[in-house]
Amino acid sequence: MTVKALLKGKGGSGEVSTIRSDITIDAAVRVLKEKRIGALVVCDDGKTIAGILSERDVVRGLADHGAVLMQMPVASLMTSTVKTTHPREKVDDVMSEMTQSRIRHLPVVQDGAICGLVSIGDVVKYRMKELESETSVLRDFIVGR
Repeated sequence: MTVKALLKGKGGSGEVSTIRSDITIDAAVRVLKEKRIGALVVCDDGKTIAGILSERDVVRGLADHGAVLMQMPVASLMTSTVKTTHPREKVDDVMSEMTQSRIRHLPVVQDGAICGLVSIGDVVKYRMKELESETSVLRDFIVGR
């Protein structure tokens, strides 16, 4: 299965939640809460990735800076070296990259613009369905159906 098929199977609008780098961490945290998501892609022009801000980044920032963090700009906390994937990439390769790099969100980029976001939850859900299907086929084979 490809990333494109995975994104299509997620349903929804396919919109990626983004935020500008000059917005405060306080505002970013509110967006994370309202949208019930774990990361925001940082895009100052709406399509080119400048970074990514995750819940993990916020927790680490709080440990380092305390409450003053909330008034700091996203740019001061975001991860600016962002690994990405392409819609044609295989989900198994994405799973491997996410595991090896210990990342939970992987932006999908095509022709220089962001077109989706894959989370570790998306990948796990795909793998669970795949395992259920394999189990069903094996059970049917053993039973002789």
